Amino acid sequence: MYKNSLKRFFDFIISASALIVLSLFLAFVAVCIKIDSRGPVFFLQRRGGRNGVYFKIYKFRSMAVKEKTDGKDFEPGSDSRITRIGRILRKTKIDELPQLINVLKGEMSLVGPRPEVEQYIKLYQDRWDKILRSSPGITDPASITFRNEEDLLAATKDPEEEYRKVILPRKLEIYEDYVNNISFINDVKILIGTIFVVLKG
Repeated sequence: MYKNSLKRFFDFIISASALIVLSLFLAFVAVCIKIDSRGPVFFLQRRGGRNGVYFKIYKFRSMAVKEKTDGKDFEPGSDSRITRIGRILRKTKIDELPQLINVLKGEMSLVGPRPEVEQYIKLYQDRWDKILRSSPGITDPASITFRNEEDLLAATKDPEEEYRKVILPRKLEIYEDYVNNISFINDVKILIGTIFVVLKG
């Protein structure tokens, strides 16, 4: 059944192969991040995973490190801390590539609902409980629909309110549709669509 063993096998083979093929490129990106600004190569954040199990998601760091934290995990529409290399990484989605490690570890899938931070899961806990019966993914239909999410949020007066009350509920609808219709063909279509959107810019 594709929803279980076959999906995991597909994820493992593709993520392992991609990490091997891209290893030199990923190392080059890591060096560029270190040269561009001080701080770690990776940005790690706690996200909700399958069956409510939280995990640390990997991303290439694209923002300057805060001297002090105010406890907020989400800064929608804010680009004041984005580094020079970070702008390129975000625009091309290269900052998401380290999540292949999460896929290899079995914490994520190549395709699946994007993992969210706890504060936004709690807002719609019942819906997330159903959505997270499936593994979260690097990409999904909502990632394509909201490919310019940062621009949309930056254009609003209250980005966090816009995300919480408008964008996130719409994403949840898309996530629910995905988990109710998981198939190998759909996953392949989503991967191809994601690649096309990234290349198109």
